[in-house]
Amino acid sequence: MRPHDPDASRFTAAPADRAERRDLDDLLLRAARGDQGAFEEVYDRLAGPAYGVIRRVLRDPSQSEEVTQEVLLEVWRTATRFDPAVGSAATWVLTIAHRRAIDRVRSAAAASERELKTAEISSFRDEVADAVEASMDRERVRRCLDTLTEVQRESITLAYYGGYSYRQVARLLDVTLGAIKARIRDGLMRMRDCLGVS
Repeated sequence: MRPHDPDASRFTAAPADRAERRDLDDLLLRAARGDQGAFEEVYDRLAGPAYGVIRRVLRDPSQSEEVTQEVLLEVWRTATRFDPAVGSAATWVLTIAHRRAIDRVRSAAAASERELKTAEISSFRDEVADAVEASMDRERVRRCLDTLTEVQRESITLAYYGGYSYRQVARLLDVTLGAIKARIRDGLMRMRDCLGVS
């Protein structure tokens, strides 16, 4: 149900005169005793002002309507807590409205902060997982390199980790280009088997 007047700027905070205040206090006391008709009258009189208070805090019309409904439901359920000696019915209802609006803002801020932290943690875990995986891969490659002959390991290390071309590796090791190609080919086949790569 939408409050009767959605223009929040037109609402007043409380009934204007004492007679109206006493009447509203009496209606809320009757509602506390289960008088549904009295509560409907309280609803009609205070839904607009409650919406106005909530709208000033939340700004969003649909959220303001939702919180207004929650407030009025809370008023119905907790009307027995109302004490006219402490304050007027309007003040009591509008205080609940203001608190609920503030709670909604805090809840939204907390949810946003949780999402941000979750994203940061997820990103951190991804980075850690990538680093661990890379480290494990390097360790496996190192172990497999250790299974090669000295000449195969030296040739592959120069070509793949040193960045040298096959021709440059042949010159550095003073071996023919064909011999380097054969060593690297055989070494890579052993590495593939060792790493379990198909």
